[in-house]
Amino acid sequence: MAKLDLVDIFKKRTRHPMRPRSSDIIYRLFPGFRRVETKNGSLIAGTCQFMNKDLYVIAQQKPKPSDLQKLEDLDKLNYGMLTADDHSIILSMLRRARNADPEKTFIFCIVDTYGADISMESAKHFQAFFIAHLIREFLTIPLKTISLVLGEGGSGGALAIQFTDIRGQMDDALYATAPPESMASIVFRDASRISEALTILKPTAKELKKLDVINHIVPAPKDVSNCQEMADNIEHFLIKAIKDLSRSRINKLLKKRQVRAKRYGLAKGGGALHDIRRYIEKPVKSFFRKVPPNIKIVNYSGLIEVSDNYGEGRYQKAAQEYVECGAIEGKDRDPRGCGRLIPIKDFMDNFYVCPECGHSYTIGAENWIDCLADAGSFHELYRNLTVEQLLESDAITDYYRDFLKRQEGQSHFKESLVVGSARAHHFQVVMAISEFYFCGGSMGVVFGEKFRRAVDFAIQENLPFISLCCSGGARLYEGISALMQMVKTIESVVRLKRHGLPFLSILADPSTGGAIASYAALGDVIIAEPGALIIFTGPRVMKSRGFKVDEELVRSQSLHRISESIYSHLNYYHDIRGIQEICERKDMKFSIAKYLELYHRTNHRPGKISSKRKK
Repeated sequence: MAKLDLVDIFKKRTRHPMRPRSSDIIYRLFPGFRRVETKNGSLIAGTCQFMNKDLYVIAQQKPKPSDLQKLEDLDKLNYGMLTADDHSIILSMLRRARNADPEKTFIFCIVDTYGADISMESAKHFQAFFIAHLIREFLTIPLKTISLVLGEGGSGGALAIQFTDIRGQMDDALYATAPPESMASIVFRDASRISEALTILKPTAKELKKLDVINHIVPAPKDVSNCQEMADNIEHFLIKAIKDLSRSRINKLLKKRQVRAKRYGLAKGGGALHDIRRYIEKPVKSFFRKVPPNIKIVNYSGLIEVSDNYGEGRYQKAAQEYVECGAIEGKDRDPRGCGRLIPIKDFMDNFYVCPECGHSYTIGAENWIDCLADAGSFHELYRNLTVEQLLESDAITDYYRDFLKRQEGQSHFKESLVVGSARAHHFQVVMAISEFYFCGGSMGVVFGEKFRRAVDFAIQENLPFISLCCSGGARLYEGISALMQMVKTIESVVRLKRHGLPFLSILADPSTGGAIASYAALGDVIIAEPGALIIFTGPRVMKSRGFKVDEELVRSQSLHRISESIYSHLNYYHDIRGIQEICERKDMKFSIAKYLELYHRTNHRPGKISSKRKK
């Protein structure tokens, strides 16, 4: 294929309207393909025989031009994005496959999607949880797996079925953390800056092979619409992949998946030598008592000063600072706040929740530590780990350096995840707490590596693990490396559970993007604060893409009510259980202690694991 500019590849090849779709390839390669019934055309799934092997085929499919006769067709086909219903079907297929002969059974996935479905219907059916559970399934399933990025791979919707033993990509396909238009809109506030977005995303097969996101590049035909030539090239790739995997034992492949997941984001290396500073780097000996930067403080210096709430009949003390419920520094007042003036000490003692109406502010890691840990018990681990230590310098763009520069002074901490050992009502635990005021709590390579190291520490010390999710999603500036932290954190949770340690996941406001679609959805118990936004794709992005938004459906209370019905639909939800409890911040530490007490009384016995168990 002649060398093209990346934007040309994206527009003229990756998204060419006549580019072969998954079904075109499937029906050419597998004449006896038996398709599973699905609700729409976005999921092509079924079974067939290939090379005397039983093949489970799972494929995403964008609509073809011939499918789009009227506007309603586009809504029906949903741009090729898989819904929660589709993901439920895939989990059902994988459950059946687990009972098949591991020597004769292979799974083949074809990726071609902008991302997962972002409709309210999927969101209220725990779309993010399905993605997390699918990634975990592909990490642990005792079968040989193969995937191919056929055209476009986008976000967690692609990652849900892409993490396999052998991972191919067409040489003109692109696989990224987000579609380039979305990336440009978020980073540059200009959707037309696709070229710069692609430069940051680094979505080409050649770039992704260096990062071990894929390990095979499949040549594309010169004529992008030549389906037969593309099918022939894919058949050659598939035959070789099956032959290669047939020589490997399942146990060895499972180990390779684990090792690969741990390495994501470690361009400069990793392992024991990088974990020398395993223990305490900085003890935190007292409450922070710091007001988050988004809270507007009103200072009354004298009794003659008249406030905006003059006439409401409430006496304000002189020389005292107050918080107006719903007021946000530099923005319009949040209509969910009641507008009452609250003495700042009372407000802080209530963990930044209005005692009058219950409206809460998003708070940072330091305030969550005050909320969850006993006073003076939190000791931070791996505080000084930075992006520069993990990524090669050429992987850190000038855009990213400028972005990180702007974060300086926004937080007491140096990254978007804070990990440490602590006590919660005298129970010794390990905590991993999102720092929303550093890069919006976004998941990047440092986030994933600190989470992995914290889990290692918990396993080594035989301690329960508590995570607090307060995140806007993957850190787009890091490209695909940020997306792959979803796999890394899920693999860490798998190991934690393999060692029989409890994992409590707390969902704060907001819990969105890659964080809620990975580790945060896999807690043994999931607790959410009232009013927390819990959704894979944020409402602003949904609105920009023309989807209807009803935020109340994806707030914690609504999802908690839906969770009550899960036990009546276990064939649909599989191992997903939703949200077990809604808990106010002031009661959160007691709630944690309640579950830890139950675990302690019924199962857990403190003490370090033996050397044999470590191995």
